[in-house]
Amino acid sequence: MSKTKIAVLTGGGDAPGLNAVIYSLTRACLNTMDCELIGYKFGYRGLYLNDYIPLTMESTTGILHIGGTMLYASNKDNLFDYLVEENGKMVKKDVSNVAVENMKKEGVDVLVVLGGDGTLTSARDFSRKGVNVIGVPKTIDNDLASTDQTFGFDSAVNIVTENLGRLHTTIKSHNRIMVVEVMGRSAGWIALQSGIAGSADVILIPEIPYSIDKVVEKIEERDARGRFFTIIVVTEGAKPIHGEASVGKFVADSPDPIRFGGIAAKIATELEGRVNHEIRSCALGHIQRGGDTSAFDRILSIRYGVEAARLIKERQFGNMVTLRGNQMCNDSLENVIGAKSKQVDPNGELVKAARLIGISFGD
Repeated sequence: MSKTKIAVLTGGGDAPGLNAVIYSLTRACLNTMDCELIGYKFGYRGLYLNDYIPLTMESTTGILHIGGTMLYASNKDNLFDYLVEENGKMVKKDVSNVAVENMKKEGVDVLVVLGGDGTLTSARDFSRKGVNVIGVPKTIDNDLASTDQTFGFDSAVNIVTENLGRLHTTIKSHNRIMVVEVMGRSAGWIALQSGIAGSADVILIPEIPYSIDKVVEKIEERDARGRFFTIIVVTEGAKPIHGEASVGKFVADSPDPIRFGGIAAKIATELEGRVNHEIRSCALGHIQRGGDTSAFDRILSIRYGVEAARLIKERQFGNMVTLRGNQMCNDSLENVIGAKSKQVDPNGELVKAARLIGISFGD
């Protein structure tokens, strides 16, 4: 009987913990099955170009703690709507059959896909075409409703919290206002948790539309107490009451073309002249994705990888690994895709706790 051949790819934005999943998946599979593994480079693009590398004990040694992904990633390559040249023009076509044929040619039995909404939507679509697929959820935004926590989120929160501490000392020295923009798209999890942990005074998240007047009130309240500096943490997708989120740019060739951005600078400009302080803005950007993976995320990623290996061994294809409470579980990709994103509950325990310690949400 021939060995089971397992292919792995990482799609979408990178996240701390991707390497740890690859590390644990490779080891758990090799230690429990007669198999070999390969990794497609740059996500679905590698699957289309048949560009891959072997995944072995040796090739994955030393990657557990490292952020990013050894397989590289792309957030633009949807093979069901892929940009190709035809008759001298660039057009979008469904080239998924090319990927299926590549897997057949290489003898791939199982495809393990590590990614977020867009990447896993394609995983579901490949499953519908008869490919044996296992999904592993990934996003630093922690906004996938199908699982209680995604790997990468804890690392991002730690990074933002550390940077808020650094900003705290400099703005206190100058009695300044600092508006710090963090990632999260339309979910405020990173801003909420890092803001609380990093001693923010104002936290603005998409789930609670804000009033600039209320932000001014908070600054004036702090001034009256002799606290002449204020830290404002804002999610990139936050929006004012009766307003829209700030769009940084539009990426036409991406499955998710809208890129939020610029909200921190916008708020800083709106505060100018309304408070008696120097005001600065700072967008932490991709710093939140970089560096080593936190201890929590390393453990969580190992659990995801090991559970994915179990699903492969038991041939439970068409499913995605999930975390429910403290238990590793799984759910059908058909159920997962299209589910409403997981957002912060404006009336939830964590928001209430933040309010009780004096944090304003601008409402």
